[in-house]
Amino acid sequence: MTYRVVQWSTGNVGRWALRSIIARRELELVGVWVSGPDKAGRDAAELAGLDEPTGILATTDAQALLALRPDCILHTAMADDRLADAIEDLKTFLRAGINVVSSSPVFLQFPYGTLPSEAIDPIVEAAREGGASLWVNGIDPGWANDWLPLLITSGSERIDRIVCSELMDYSTYDNPKVLFDIMGFGGTLDELPMLLRPGILTLAWGSVIRQLAAALDVELDSVTQHFERLPAPEPLRVAGRTVAAGTAAALRFRISGMRSGREIIAVEHVTRLHPALAPDWPQPTGKGCYRVEVEGEPDYRLDLQLYSGGDHARAGVVGTAARLVSAIPAVVEAAPGLLTALDLPLTTGRGLVS
Repeated sequence: MTYRVVQWSTGNVGRWALRSIIARRELELVGVWVSGPDKAGRDAAELAGLDEPTGILATTDAQALLALRPDCILHTAMADDRLADAIEDLKTFLRAGINVVSSSPVFLQFPYGTLPSEAIDPIVEAAREGGASLWVNGIDPGWANDWLPLLITSGSERIDRIVCSELMDYSTYDNPKVLFDIMGFGGTLDELPMLLRPGILTLAWGSVIRQLAAALDVELDSVTQHFERLPAPEPLRVAGRTVAAGTAAALRFRISGMRSGREIIAVEHVTRLHPALAPDWPQPTGKGCYRVEVEGEPDYRLDLQLYSGGDHARAGVVGTAARLVSAIPAVVEAAPGLLTALDLPLTTGRGLVS
């Protein structure tokens, strides 16, 4: 069976999603939405950095794409700074009877226990009204801290604690808005960027904690957050900007699922703009890795290194996009509603082995 897909945006994740859609034998690209006239009218292959034209031209006409009645929209438009608008877009797709896989808003990957019902119910109702499904995922939140740790726990006799970590040098991460506006790199240490405002970390990655707890049938008392930052000792050149000495250049945050006064599930991020920063903080294997630690009987530790063209940051973006593309058939075939990783069968990169 072939599934007809529209790619929604061609930015940092979207262009890689576009490449992945084009590569899949079970998928047919039927449309591409772009936000500005500079990309409108260009072939999807050009936007994806591919040589062979597809014949599919990008457009800013959202209604024309909805009228195509695709089986699925792969939505990768930036949502961090426009949450309400992004959620309205998702509901519009669902009401039109179109299934959606999306990279954001990330808290929708498992909103239960994190969002109030009045925030979740309108999305579920839109899905039921249109008879369609929504699945939000990626690599983190995503397969690096949902299926990967859960697979490891299947080999446990006893589980005392699970810690999922992202340990990365972000100096090559190609998204200035995320780096500087949302994460606050290059800003003064006494001003809080969007990501570190009260409740934001527990909203975004608390959903990861609660999904793991649900999968393991564990009741949590609370989900807490903690962060610390360190300044650049000298100017750093990152993403076309200069991060001045004394401004934020390393970030460590941890979200903890607590039970009876003890941390039992945790997500930690250690992000540096230079590998020499914060030498006492946890270090990655290689230039960057996702780490899963399961303490119990036995103890497990898995370090997943990733590279694309020699760059770990780019590999993370490719891995985000590919996870979404791989799930399209399962999401289309699922019952209508707001899906989580716990609702889907095993999805693989089928059709890619030459």
